[in-house]
Amino acid sequence: MKPVTLHHSDILTQGAMAHVTRATLTSQRPKPLHSHDFYEVFWVQNGTVRHHLPRGATTLAEGDLICMSPGQAHGLQGKGEAAMVAMICLHPDVVRGLVKRFPDLRDVAFRKDGPARFHRDVRALATLNQAAIALERSARDALSTTAFLLPLLSGLMADHGGLPTGLPVWLADACRAARDPAVFRDGAAGLVALTGKAHPHVSRTMRQHLGQTPSDYINALRMDYAARALVTDTEPLAEIAESCGIPNLSHFHKLFRAQFQMTPLKYRQRFQRDVIQP
Repeated sequence: MKPVTLHHSDILTQGAMAHVTRATLTSQRPKPLHSHDFYEVFWVQNGTVRHHLPRGATTLAEGDLICMSPGQAHGLQGKGEAAMVAMICLHPDVVRGLVKRFPDLRDVAFRKDGPARFHRDVRALATLNQAAIALERSARDALSTTAFLLPLLSGLMADHGGLPTGLPVWLADACRAARDPAVFRDGAAGLVALTGKAHPHVSRTMRQHLGQTPSDYINALRMDYAARALVTDTEPLAEIAESCGIPNLSHFHKLFRAQFQMTPLKYRQRFQRDVIQP
């Protein structure tokens, strides 16, 4: 069945660049799907939602956030009681202006190949809801809408961390979560545990999409963390290494040199600056 097309001219009041909607979903399967000539951001506020797309359906949980571009068809179905979503219709001129200034948004948030999926934890979701309320109470003009979008998109870009498009959702979620020191201190095993899949399968999938093994990916995160620590505090090198989950100082030196082409000490001497008493 051909999707129904929604138009921003029927939703946005004169001069408005955004419209905020909250809806409790029924368990009825959407027929037909719908598309729109505007950009849309929506997130699961409560419960579980089935997100129907032309190629199939995925299950969304509380905190899952979807960015959709014009022309992409979908439909929403509640699973269980109190399945609730919040969604924002965005005038295409606002988003196109941001994409023109920040082209990476086209590959991360507002993709042409399909909806982009992210997850907001409890704290980020609360912040997002407060921002949506502020937008709803504002004039919803270009300035107010941009003020809502910039922190949200900046956070999504940071969470994305340069991960390529087409990465399986389960692996993308695990890679983002692995930036937490509590995870990468456990090494590749910590990353694999997040996926809920067998280590050989995770390794094959990472080689295919990222050109890295789980150990390679985790060690890069560890060294990035170490590099930041070296220039932002004065902890002894051994303590920084241990906080990365690498108590063997010789191995830590080897990994750091491989990533930054200099020793940790030289890196600290070169980049650490006292801006209070230079």
